[in-house]
Amino acid sequence: MTPAALWTYQKERFPLVRTVPLLAVFSAASISVSAEMAGRPLPGWGAFVTGFAVAMLLFFQMRVCDEYKDLEDDKCHRPDRPIPRGLISLRAVLTLGLVSLPVTAFAAWAWHPPLLWLLLMVWIWLLAMTAEFGVPEWLKARPVLYLLSHMAIMPLIDLLLTAMEWLPAGTPAFWLGLFLALSFVNGCVLEIGRKLWAPQNEIDGVDTYSGLWGPKKAALIWAACVVVSWGLLVGVAVATGVVWVAVLLGGAGALWCLRAAAAYAAVPTIAAQKRLDTAAGLWVFACYALAGFAPLIVRMF
Repeated sequence: MTPAALWTYQKERFPLVRTVPLLAVFSAASISVSAEMAGRPLPGWGAFVTGFAVAMLLFFQMRVCDEYKDLEDDKCHRPDRPIPRGLISLRAVLTLGLVSLPVTAFAAWAWHPPLLWLLLMVWIWLLAMTAEFGVPEWLKARPVLYLLSHMAIMPLIDLLLTAMEWLPAGTPAFWLGLFLALSFVNGCVLEIGRKLWAPQNEIDGVDTYSGLWGPKKAALIWAACVVVSWGLLVGVAVATGVVWVAVLLGGAGALWCLRAAAAYAAVPTIAAQKRLDTAAGLWVFACYALAGFAPLIVRMF
């Protein structure tokens, strides 16, 4: 495993240029929302550093588990991916994943030892996901249930991140469940959005939502997830006192996403596919930015 191979691997399978900003906003917003909802001051900078480190490590571990779980399918249908084409070995990726486990545990323990119980919950669910809950064929035959069961890890991760603030303080905010629900739906926005492909990009044996439902229906379902996400964002904003920001700015962002969905549904070209994938990422980024930082900015002015 050379540094050059590792660099190429991250660009293709764990692109830091996209992952770092998104997870920085995601982790910081989670901690900020927890404090805002409870009417508590923000915790020290250590909570934010720990939250970002734990989020990065957990999402890398999720990628490692996917590499292990999907290797045979990748060999058959996506041989151009880094591991099947021999750029890097599965053993090397698994080794990096295993090394990251004690680092993650130490980061959580160093901030607040009881966080380890919530981290263990995330790892148990991740292990169950990797094993496809013991019923891989049954689950894959039910793609909606597959999606929901896998996206359930998002609120679990967010519960851990918000706990960087609320667990040392004693109790979570009453309305924190709204933010956890937002994380679940945003996970669906990202997951469905990245699997809405142009017909010429579809690959035999590779499951996509555009292939499952057809481009029009898939775009409609994705748009519905965006609308639900916006509704939850407004609910979070009500709890933090900046509802007008979520209604106006969030509404503008949701409208832009709906236009991208309509364009893809009308003519599912490669360009429309890329725009929708970009819209999914930007929407989730904007959601967390508005939820986590709008109350702070409004107070400044």
